[in-house]
Amino acid sequence: MLSRRQMITTSLAAAAAGFALPAAAQQPQFRQVPSQYIAALGPASAKSGNNAHTWGHWADDPGPNGVFLRNFEAMKANGGKAPAGWTFDPDDWWLDENGLIMKKPVFPMPSGRFLVTNAKLNIAMLTVGKPDADGNQSWELSGDKTLGDITHQKCRSSRYRPEREGADCSPSNARQDVFPLSPGEDPPPVHGCDRKVYAVPIIFAVEVGA
Repeated sequence: MLSRRQMITTSLAAAAAGFALPAAAQQPQFRQVPSQYIAALGPASAKSGNNAHTWGHWADDPGPNGVFLRNFEAMKANGGKAPAGWTFDPDDWWLDENGLIMKKPVFPMPSGRFLVTNAKLNIAMLTVGKPDADGNQSWELSGDKTLGDITHQKCRSSRYRPEREGADCSPSNARQDVFPLSPGEDPPPVHGCDRKVYAVPIIFAVEVGA
């Protein structure tokens, strides 16, 4: 896991060096940041939308601060406190591709302009609008890129919430033998839970002043 994350860091450094904004969009200035992650909903073919308010944002990598499924009972016995200090929410919990229970992202996605990538060849500028009167947020990718283009296929992110009031939606019900997942493979359904799978674009730069 660590070697993969180191590889992502190396790839992002190369991406930042080689990326140029379109001529019509050279006004923004960006500063490189440690990898941030988006939990995004939408068709892989989408290039824009009006649902960024349904997206989550991790300002830092939630993986290293996660708790393996096999250690869930110990975290539960500790009042739901993870060793990294965050608190498990039994009504809204997340799994990654390694079987790690992650800290929840922050909702909604902050507005602004970001450089995003799939940690390989695809890079785009993501523009997220401020909430409108109904709370909806627009988003748009530059360079004719799609959400699928800038999704990191090895990073997986699934959200689990009780399928109905009183349902036993617990990580104790999750299969552990399927992890780590193959690229593009989703974390499994969990008995008693409603599962929602999110795409994971990676932010490597934010607009100066944001």
